Amino acid sequence: MIAIDLTVTSRTVSDMSIDTTTTSSSVSPEVSEEHQHENQVVIAPRQRNMWWAIPMLTIVWLVTSAIIISSLVRVNYWEVAPGSAEQVSSRFSFDKDALQLADRYKPKSPILFVTAFGSKLSALDALLGTLDPDVDVLNRVQKFGTETPDQQKAVGFKAMITAKQIAEYVALRRLGYEASISYGELIIDRFVCEAKPRPLSACLQLAIGDAITSFDGIEIPTLADLLPLMKNYSPGDVVKLKVTPQKSLESITKDVELIASPDDPNRTIIGVWPADTRIVKLPFEVDIDTDLIGGPSAGLAFTLALLDELTPGDLTGGVKVAATGTIDGDETVGAIGALRQKTVAVKASGAKVFFVPSSQSAEEIEAAKRVAGSKLRIAPVANLGEVLAILKEMGGSDISNDAIEL
Repeated sequence: MIAIDLTVTSRTVSDMSIDTTTTSSSVSPEVSEEHQHENQVVIAPRQRNMWWAIPMLTIVWLVTSAIIISSLVRVNYWEVAPGSAEQVSSRFSFDKDALQLADRYKPKSPILFVTAFGSKLSALDALLGTLDPDVDVLNRVQKFGTETPDQQKAVGFKAMITAKQIAEYVALRRLGYEASISYGELIIDRFVCEAKPRPLSACLQLAIGDAITSFDGIEIPTLADLLPLMKNYSPGDVVKLKVTPQKSLESITKDVELIASPDDPNRTIIGVWPADTRIVKLPFEVDIDTDLIGGPSAGLAFTLALLDELTPGDLTGGVKVAATGTIDGDETVGAIGALRQKTVAVKASGAKVFFVPSSQSAEEIEAAKRVAGSKLRIAPVANLGEVLAILKEMGGSDISNDAIEL
């Protein structure tokens, strides 16, 4: 008889594996196939525990819904964000009368004007804006003060119209054309109010649209007549103002207490922003299409672009430049808002030089330089003459027929 030595061992189901070992490399042929099946261990597949799936799906659904809803709900916050840097000359148009009096030259290098965005935000945009170092998020008071959005928009559009007229005046005067500018009457456009205005403050005694015709007994036909008088007064002084209310022909007298300027405590003001009633007379008009852009900050850029357009040569010396700043009749370059955001836009445009008002605060100029980095030069300037001198150093052409010494 042939002895059969067969040993079969199996691990338990809980071991999650099967290890069958025999003392020989194969099962003896005398062991029936049926007997082999009886000794096999069959393990049922284990079902995975999915307890976390429903909470996870709920969280994803809630987050997605929150993002969608917050992107649709508008809140009382507004952005000050980088806008665009665009070529000025493409927005010029000259009529037949202008072309009869002036030659037009195609610019060789672009001069850019810069904008910043200021739209109302959704809840999501407001949150993201607070995380973006190049975006300022403002509440309603910070954005509009005591004005309404419509009032501020109207002021911005009027400021843009004036900026274009003054830019034309300055450029044409530089080129020797006869042009003049004169001040109109002093009409109140808006107020400068203290946090707690006193009973005789201008914002409580006067109204928008009032024309101030007399200051403490002295007639002031124009705004220019008022400016020298203010030097003799201090904050807290009470003066008598003769005003003509809007849509009225009769004048009334009001007692008004003067205040310190919020920008300069050593300067005394009535507490009003006058409407720009300057009258500009030009030999010809140049239309500058500014769409729905408001504000006066493109004045310097418009002036430079007009000078380049009306003179031969290349004013910028082949360098792509941008400029921001108001321009006044005496060629002074004035401060603007959103300098950091405008620098971001200029850097993205590929410009090499960015002219900015030197009257900006030191902190604003330093912030602009940090944003600009090493490839964009920030050039602070106080007036048009300083801009033209820098452009000449860069290889720019002289302005022919200069009417004013540099």
